[in-house]
Amino acid sequence: MIAIFFGTFVSVLSTTTINIAVPMLMDHFHTSLNTMQWMITGFMLATGVTAPLTGYLGGRFSYKRLYLFALIGFTIFSLLCAVAWGPTSLIVFRMLQGACSGLIMACTMTIIFQVIPIKRRAFAVSLWSLSAMVAPAIGPTFSGWLLQYASWHWLFLINIPVGIIAIILTQTLIPYYRMNIPKSLDVPGVITVVLGSLVLLTAFSQGSSWGWSSWKTISLIVVGIILLILFVWRELTTEVPLLNLRVFRNRRFTVMLSIYSIVTVAMYTGTYLTPLFLQTVQGETPLATGLILLPSSIVLALLSPIVGKLYPKFGPVKLISFGIVFIFLGLFMMSWLGVNVSNNFIMWAMIIRNFGLGFANVPSSTASMEEIPVEWSGHATSINNWIRNVLSSFAIAVFTSLLSSRSLFHSKELVSTSVSDTNTIRLLSFTMGVDDVFVLGSIIVLCGLPLMFLMGRNKGNISTVESAV
Repeated sequence: MIAIFFGTFVSVLSTTTINIAVPMLMDHFHTSLNTMQWMITGFMLATGVTAPLTGYLGGRFSYKRLYLFALIGFTIFSLLCAVAWGPTSLIVFRMLQGACSGLIMACTMTIIFQVIPIKRRAFAVSLWSLSAMVAPAIGPTFSGWLLQYASWHWLFLINIPVGIIAIILTQTLIPYYRMNIPKSLDVPGVITVVLGSLVLLTAFSQGSSWGWSSWKTISLIVVGIILLILFVWRELTTEVPLLNLRVFRNRRFTVMLSIYSIVTVAMYTGTYLTPLFLQTVQGETPLATGLILLPSSIVLALLSPIVGKLYPKFGPVKLISFGIVFIFLGLFMMSWLGVNVSNNFIMWAMIIRNFGLGFANVPSSTASMEEIPVEWSGHATSINNWIRNVLSSFAIAVFTSLLSSRSLFHSKELVSTSVSDTNTIRLLSFTMGVDDVFVLGSIIVLCGLPLMFLMGRNKGNISTVESAV
């Protein structure tokens, strides 16, 4: 778990530190938000695209060796991001870094469910979540300090020593093992899932600039859907699938994955838009932005092991329902933002939101895997990471597009009123656009509550799982 902790930490740290740097990178490379968002969406897309390969590669080379390879690649591409010479090179290196990150996240979760005894898995998952939450806890503040007193290059250089430590610990502490060896690689499955994911994200990312009714946008959406349908058909009919989609026959896995995906999509409203609002509208420095977000991140980090201990007593339904209510309240409070809103209001709204995330994340991750046999766990975690990361990329793309379109809509409204100052119109319209996106996020997260009724009777007790394995 120490080796897994460091690997997950460096992977998530690279995601959280970069959000605060978006406005600075836009100025440094003289580019727009639509271009710079690809640094984030490209990373998340690559993370999701490589996740389906984890089941095959982990079985073929062992999950320890795959994890080690991903850590080495992640460290190398962090160095290349630091020396990027333009927005295109930075986006490309970030996507390659994201590809390694996708393998890291899928491998660590699979190793937990294949190596850790059943009775200790809930707490092990909480430690895994803790490593993923410590990074957001210190990431914004640390990156803000680096941006203010050093440069954006250090956001990537800092990954190198942590990556090296993770490589050494993995080689030393994680045992070599292999559950089963796949007969062959499902090449048609790889091609259809990779191309389908890429085509769909491109369509949703560029939809606002091309026009949602343009032939390019509609064509890409149709092609992406067809490719993913072909992927599903291939995986259900081939003898050795890239992803064993039959895990969806397990109701608990399907419901919990759906809830986890909904929470993830809603979560990115705050993660992505709050730093952008604080720096663009309120003119806060990166360091001040990080300090405002620090208390909520600490709450999220501290809750993970606590919820891991509460899970055996209360189960997933009560904990997740409790968490969703608080996520909704936090996001809905964030929809009340104004140009002169106080930093304390933003801080408390984010604390409430992250309090809910702390109660929703660990139970949904643990419960989704409870009834999955050990030999299928690699496929289940690969599917989990693929869907979650593609949806994260989709969320950022759609939220960016929605923010742009709603800001333009409100700008036209303000022009028709008595407001005449250009800068005032820009700040007000941007703020109102941010509020609209937060309203959408709060509505999305509420969609997780009705899914709780599909859970049915809890079959996830230890004896049932042991007999299934």
